[in-house]
Amino acid sequence: MTYTLITGASSGLGKEFAIQCARKGKNIILIALPGGNLRSIADNLELEYHVSVKAFEFDLTDSDLLKQQLQAITEQYAIDFLINNAGVGGTSSITHTSLERIDDIIMLNVRSTVLLTHLLIPHLLRHQQSYIMNIASMAAFTPIAYKTVYPASKAFISSFFLGLKEELTGTGLSVSVVYPGPIMTNSHTSRRIISQGRKGKMGLLPTPDIAGIALKGTLAGHPVIIPGLMNKINHVLMQLLPLSLKMRIVSREVKKEIPFALSV
Repeated sequence: MTYTLITGASSGLGKEFAIQCARKGKNIILIALPGGNLRSIADNLELEYHVSVKAFEFDLTDSDLLKQQLQAITEQYAIDFLINNAGVGGTSSITHTSLERIDDIIMLNVRSTVLLTHLLIPHLLRHQQSYIMNIASMAAFTPIAYKTVYPASKAFISSFFLGLKEELTGTGLSVSVVYPGPIMTNSHTSRRIISQGRKGKMGLLPTPDIAGIALKGTLAGHPVIIPGLMNKINHVLMQLLPLSLKMRIVSREVKKEIPFALSV
């Protein structure tokens, strides 16, 4: 019996991945912060889709705890699919961003993701065919003012995992990077997207559609997955612009989010 491990699984895109994986008949290991009602989600998925679902609530940024929990998980369960979904971001000027918040973004988006992947690769390679899916962002394609650390962290994810994809060529482990556009995962995020008007909603897709496209592309072995036609067109057009102009255009739109942002 094999399992798909999903991080950030208690809400938003992570929860949708859990639903769609269960619908495909996959057994699942869900990881999220404490207090996210993860056990209830696991129970409901088991009841509805008749798959095995295990729930683990802990902070991925606690490296020692991550190592302990992952050792316990891999001793009990065979994992052939890793979905690195957990991440954090936000919008504010760098002078109004606390050092603690900057550290949170780097620790979760970069360090924890790399550590988790590094620890799991030997287990994934035991299978004839296995997969790693990593959630980056369209923000990975350009530096953005008033976000700064977040797009940099997603650019790291893009570079690291595409390099890993090349390194693992010839093995049975396939690596994919997904670059979603805006996602209305909660009311706070929705307010920020709406604040940008029509431009902010360009490339907006329902969360189930993003999850479905990401899963289909990953299981087909595609290294780069950009959900939505508008996002694909936007990516091509933005590549044609000089970097200074591209940064100015994107940053001007992002700045509109600041009055609606609760924190960075």
